[in-house]
Amino acid sequence: MQSMDEIYQTYARTVYKFLLSKTQNEDIAEELTQETFYQAVRCIHRFDGSCKLSTWLCAIAKNQLRAYQRKHPINESIDAHEDLTGISTEGEIFCQIERVDLMKKLHSCPEPYREIIYLRIFGNLSFREIGEIMGRTENWARVNYYRAKERLRETVQEDRGSEEGEQFRLKKEMEENE
Repeated sequence: MQSMDEIYQTYARTVYKFLLSKTQNEDIAEELTQETFYQAVRCIHRFDGSCKLSTWLCAIAKNQLRAYQRKHPINESIDAHEDLTGISTEGEIFCQIERVDLMKKLHSCPEPYREIIYLRIFGNLSFREIGEIMGRTENWARVNYYRAKERLRETVQEDRGSEEGEQFRLKKEMEENE
């Protein structure tokens, strides 16, 4: 087993990016990363090797995040955050969608698609890192990210189609009334 210093040096960035993808707040992500490693030191004897160390650490991080969220309920609007669609180059596909609409569409995505998109777009994690966090392979993360992106794209196109159809119907109705 590696020393805790080596473990920290190896996995701190992954845990931080995971938490950043969940919080979209650097300070909170940093604080929770420190708390995650503190808990890992306290509970290292419970790590049985049945999963990757990064998976175990991200599970601790997720628990720390939940505890933080219970203590600090979210009351701020999404507008308080930076433009979420500009965080990564892959976020460009979402530029046409309003931020609130984007978050609604992402929230309605089934797991694991939602988690993968959050980690990739908001956490700016590599597919390898996402695979590690989710206990899967890099290829699995890449394929499921593509599927999630396609599902979102179809949802946006369907919404646009229904909006355009409604606009066409209203225009036709107005012409008939003239």
